[in-house]
Amino acid sequence: MSAYDPQNIFAKILRGEIPCHKICEDDYTLAFMDIMPQTEGHSLVLPKTGSRNLLDADPKVFTPLMTTVQRIALASQKAFNADGILIMQFNEPAAGQTVFHLHVHVIPRKQGVTLKSHGRETADHAVLAKYAEMIRAELQ
Repeated sequence: MSAYDPQNIFAKILRGEIPCHKICEDDYTLAFMDIMPQTEGHSLVLPKTGSRNLLDADPKVFTPLMTTVQRIALASQKAFNADGILIMQFNEPAAGQTVFHLHVHVIPRKQGVTLKSHGRETADHAVLAKYAEMIRAELQ
């Protein structure tokens, strides 16, 4: 396994070098919309502490990370009237990881609706901004 690269895209987002459609942020985590979503409302949650993935992460990041994942999942389920929520987390290329900063996908699911392929199509930024606002409204 390679070392953590602090120049990965999520590290740049955390430093404010690249914009995102932010849902929420606290001292430990950041949640924002995936720009190549598999469904409406597909978001990402990541710890602010840098690690390549779950395999090299400091275990102290897991409690705040999963707390935020749960908050986003509950808000997303309400915002998108989802039948369920898919939580995904990949570790290393063989498992499908493409960005090497620990992150969790939160994907609202509706019965019978097929997931789009990930990483193939960038969503409209106005739509992503609207979706982020919808989730934020349910966090209140």
